[in-house]
Amino acid sequence: MRRGRIEEVLRKRWSGLALVVEEVKNPHNISAILRTADAAGVQNIFIVDPLGEGLAVNETISTGAEKWLTIRTYYSAKLCFNDLRDMGYRIAATALRDDAVSIYDYDFTRRVAIVLGNEKNGVRSSTIKMSDDIIKIPMRGMVQSLNVSVSAGIILFEAIRQRTASGVEDPLSEEEIKNLIERLK
Repeated sequence: MRRGRIEEVLRKRWSGLALVVEEVKNPHNISAILRTADAAGVQNIFIVDPLGEGLAVNETISTGAEKWLTIRTYYSAKLCFNDLRDMGYRIAATALRDDAVSIYDYDFTRRVAIVLGNEKNGVRSSTIKMSDDIIKIPMRGMVQSLNVSVSAGIILFEAIRQRTASGVEDPLSEEEIKNLIERLK
C-alpha cells in the first residue's frame, strides 16, 4: 500500500516547476514552504545557503514534507542557476519592483524555477540580475509585502492553475520515480 501511494503521488509531481529558496532563515518559514511545495506537487527544491548554516526544519509545521522532496543546497545562487539552466529551467526571481511582471501575466506553463528571498531583504539584487525574469504578486493594500511562505503558496498555486488550465503535462521521468521510490523505502 505505501509503495503504491508513493508512486501515485510521484506520478503527479511537476518536473518543470521548481523552487529556489535564497537565505530563508526562520525555521517556521522554510518548513511552511516545504509543506506547500509538497502539497503543490513540486519535487525539486534548491536552497541557496552561502553561510552553510543548513536547513532548520520544524517537523510540526512541515509535517515531514522534507522527506518526500528532492532538496539540493548550494553556497551561491550562481552555482545553483548554472545547474538550473543545464536542466532547462528559466529562472524567475520574485521582487517588489515596478519592472516585475505580475504572476497573473507570467507564463508558468514553461519550465521555470521560482526564486524566493529571505524574510528581511527578499532576493539579493545580484541574484535578481542573474535571473531571466522578475515576477511579483500584485499588492493593493498599504502593506507591500507578504510572508515568504505565504508568497510561495500564492505563486505556486497560480503556476499550477495555469499549467492545469493549459493542459501542461510534465511528469517526473520513470528513472526519477524509480530512484525516489528506492530512496524513500
